[in-house]
Amino acid sequence: MANDREIATLGGGCFWCTEAVYQDLRGVEKVQSGYSGGHVANPTYEEVCGKRTGHAEVVQVTFDPSVVTFRELLEVFFTVHDPTTPDRQGADVGPQYRSAVFYHSPQQKAVAEEVIRDVNERQLWGAPVVTEVTEFTEFYPAESYHDDYFRRNPYQGYCQVVIAPKVSKFRKQYLEKLKA
Repeated sequence: MANDREIATLGGGCFWCTEAVYQDLRGVEKVQSGYSGGHVANPTYEEVCGKRTGHAEVVQVTFDPSVVTFRELLEVFFTVHDPTTPDRQGADVGPQYRSAVFYHSPQQKAVAEEVIRDVNERQLWGAPVVTEVTEFTEFYPAESYHDDYFRRNPYQGYCQVVIAPKVSKFRKQYLEKLKA
């Protein structure tokens, strides 16, 4: 990884949804699905879904801050998932689906808190943001079958009903920020 690149670790519900959005954003160089925020080393998907590891499903986004800023990543983040529902995104329920920003620096923490204040002040969701802002400690990559899930399975039911509308909303709202 180049020295001028940054990493963001974000939990916005199902990592398949979040991965699909960030893969299309200009300035994003890599999106890896995985797990953060728990207390069990090297958890499996089944263990995380069992709700006893404490992990959230997250994406780790490697980005070029000269093209897309951390603030812009968060603006997208707060557009494509509901940050007002504790431990839930739509029909996906459990602590692994919580809204979370795992910050990698004091600057990221400050930006996250500022963006949350802004989202709350503008009442973008009609309810207070419950997104946790927690210091990053560890990231465990998800199993390889989760990689590029939406791109590899566009006609799968979950992809059609849940992911495709989020990706469509993102593409419409951020057209000028899409990769060519």
